[in-house]
Amino acid sequence: MNILDKIIADKQQEVSLRKSIIPVHQLENSVLFERKENSLATALRNSNTGIIAEHKRRSPSKAVINQKVSVQDVATGYENAGVCGMSVLTDGKYFGGSMDDLLLARASVQMPLLRKEFIIDEYQLLEAKAYGADVILLIAAVLTKEQIKSLSQFAKSLSLDVLLEVHNEEELQKSIMPSLDMLGVNNRNLKTFEVSTDISKQLSEQIPDDFVKVSESGISSIEAIQDLQQYGYKGFLIGENFMKTENPGSSAIDFIKNLSS
Repeated sequence: MNILDKIIADKQQEVSLRKSIIPVHQLENSVLFERKENSLATALRNSNTGIIAEHKRRSPSKAVINQKVSVQDVATGYENAGVCGMSVLTDGKYFGGSMDDLLLARASVQMPLLRKEFIIDEYQLLEAKAYGADVILLIAAVLTKEQIKSLSQFAKSLSLDVLLEVHNEEELQKSIMPSLDMLGVNNRNLKTFEVSTDISKQLSEQIPDDFVKVSESGISSIEAIQDLQQYGYKGFLIGENFMKTENPGSSAIDFIKNLSS
């Protein structure tokens, strides 16, 4: 059983527990459920830098990244830096995140927020909406084509943007459908955990221009972004590069200044 299979098995248990505690109508009655959407896809299309900055405490491959900074400080720091949006990990067991992180980020900033999570159930989309997310992530590696279709269509009915993540050509081909806004290519090989932006370059031509192209993982230099921009990428998800510093917000400010100059 690889790490992804383990995460999904745990996630199924977790979702059924959450469902038993907080009923759907309670989520739908939340104050944030009627919030006007703030589209990340639109922000990326209109940006020259396209940075989506991440709040991530730890990961299965890196153990602890940063346990010290508060999610509020990180969020306001990122917004002041001028990022297009922020990715908030809400998985507890493997990444040390929580739904409270999403809620606190939402209370602190106006920019689009992505709920970064292993989504397998419509209930998680209702949660995302109720806790202030603007965007949800679907991971092609753990979903069938039918699941991608039904989950993305449900997300659109809630006025949520959809970022779909692929790791290879096979996942990309099963995933292209009108209910997506952004197609993300994860540069990390899930079997080996090795990272290379070559996969983003290889898949770029096969992503139709209707979708905003996003490159994820292992992006730590200005040169990598400038290189990928030539392949049509408008979004760049940067997590550990900012989070491993003492002040992720000021790291993002310096990075974006250099990228814009």
